[in-house]
Amino acid sequence: MANIKSAKKRILVNRTKAERNKSIKSSVKTAIKKVDVAIAAKDKEAATAALINATSVIDKATKKGVYHKNTSARKVSRLTKAVNSIA
Repeated sequence: MANIKSAKKRILVNRTKAERNKSIKSSVKTAIKKVDVAIAAKDKEAATAALINATSVIDKATKKGVYHKNTSARKVSRLTKAVNSIA
């Protein structure tokens, strides 16, 4: 356990930020799953709508510093490619 005041504060701040990041990552995963479900059902309209929402959620997470920009670009690219492959 930390004894120095600044170290104690760092523990508290890191815990708070970790909870925030976990919440944001969870919402991103949920948005991605909604796209995947629509793709599995081969519902082009629902998949497109879910993709727009997922892209927005991923971009917001990137803006908040939860994801690196290349990571978010990769996620969006893979989702877009999957939605476009629906015949």
